[in-house]
Amino acid sequence: MSRAQSDFPRVMPAGVTGLLVSFDSTLSEPGNRAALAFRAAVVAEAWDGVEEVSSSLVSVLLRFDPLHISHAELSSRLTRLLATRRWYEAALPAGRRFWRVPTVFGTKAAPQLEEAAAAAGLSVAEAIASLSQARVRVETIGFAPGQPYLGELPEAWDIPRQSQLTDRVPEGALVVAIRQLVLFSVSTPTGWRHVGQTAIKLFQPEAADPFVLRAGDEVQFFQTTPEALQNMRRDPLGGATSERIRP
Repeated sequence: MSRAQSDFPRVMPAGVTGLLVSFDSTLSEPGNRAALAFRAAVVAEAWDGVEEVSSSLVSVLLRFDPLHISHAELSSRLTRLLATRRWYEAALPAGRRFWRVPTVFGTKAAPQLEEAAAAAGLSVAEAIASLSQARVRVETIGFAPGQPYLGELPEAWDIPRQSQLTDRVPEGALVVAIRQLVLFSVSTPTGWRHVGQTAIKLFQPEAADPFVLRAGDEVQFFQTTPEALQNMRRDPLGGATSERIRP
């Protein structure tokens, strides 16, 4: 069933103090684009009583104070806002940045590159070229503070998660599955294959803005050596650079 034939976008209750606006049932570029653009539009409305607006892969969650605005009224406002433009084709929000992040692919630092490459039907060299040439979008931040889900990768990378968890990957690990990359902000177990290692610290709680990446940013992971990456660890950004994306 196409999205046009389905009931998306739709507005649904999310508990006593929440509403969820969904643009698709599974991850898609248009659905993610719509969620990012719609979140920015809702924030710009600055409706009284709305306390939080956040986006996931293809949805936008609003938390509100029901003493200031009712479910019915907020739902009505959201429905009217949805009708104002073609959200699946909307421009992405302003203020996004393009990040280039030094990354060690494979070696002892990222020991599952060869396994992931085989699952994708690629040689190790082809896998490194594919991953390092991809310019991926931060689709959402979640699971851990400042942690991005990035995509979508070429179709070859539609590989499954592992059947068993890796006990732990380090902070800065770049992992892959289901045409997405995740860059870990903390050391954690994972079912995704560890294919790259960075030195970037994505969560900096002492900073005025503790999250380095934002949903809608774009990222490219370019290849470096283990020795160079070790030297970059003195830099909280791990050698990463960024520039503003022009409209």
